Amino acid sequence: ASKSIVCYDFLEKAQCFPLYYYEEQKKNNPSLFDSMNENEYVRRDGVSDFILERAKKQYNNKNISKEDIFYYVYGMFHSQDYRITFANDLRKMLPRLPLVERTEDFWIFSKAGRALVELHVNYEKVPEFEDVKVSGTQHRDYNVKKMKFIKKDQKDTIIYNDYVKIEKIPEKAYEYVVNGKSAIEWIMERYQIKTDKDSGIVNDPNDWCKEVGNPRYILDLLLSVINVSVQTVDIVNSLPKLTFEVENKS
Repeated sequence: ASKSIVCYDFLEKAQCFPLYYYEEQKKNNPSLFDSMNENEYVRRDGVSDFILERAKKQYNNKNISKEDIFYYVYGMFHSQDYRITFANDLRKMLPRLPLVERTEDFWIFSKAGRALVELHVNYEKVPEFEDVKVSGTQHRDYNVKKMKFIKKDQKDTIIYNDYVKIEKIPEKAYEYVVNGKSAIEWIMERYQIKTDKDSGIVNDPNDWCKEVGNPRYILDLLLSVINVSVQTVDIVNSLPKLTFEVENKS
């Protein structure tokens, strides 16, 4: 989820499903009344009128909005039943989503999707998970070289640097997986000092902390992502169970 307009190179081979998209206005013969400062782009709805009317009719509710459907889609994308059932299809083609039968389930998915978008877009502002224990901050040394687990098979404790240690990380926090790896482990991997073998250029994430004027940025980010992960897993586990009639292609 992103709160900004992204290009297809934002992620490798990205496909965007926007709430809105923008079309350029083509004025071959501008009139005298056209303002020079007039917006050159027109905002269009990413959710079609067709699916909106279908949802209103199916759920007998004229108050359903395109936003409700947009967040329903994001919630449905997180359904483990959907992901597992259509795993092979999702590797080869664009996703196709059904409208669930029960009105109650539609609203559960929609509200869950809205909550997930809020978490995933504003993850940096999410407070740290209350149950974790952070020690060593009295040294006020937040520079990171390479974060690691206390043991390879023990992920409840992360050694942040020579002083700072994060303990009591719940096991379920690692269930929030993004592109094959837990969100927590993505942070650990990306925020480390690396030297490019070919160029010799050193990539030091601590430079970013200096740039934003927050020496704790990486630590705070990690603590926030732990909380985001836990909340995401809780929301996903609360989604209604889904069953699908899958066509047998054998």
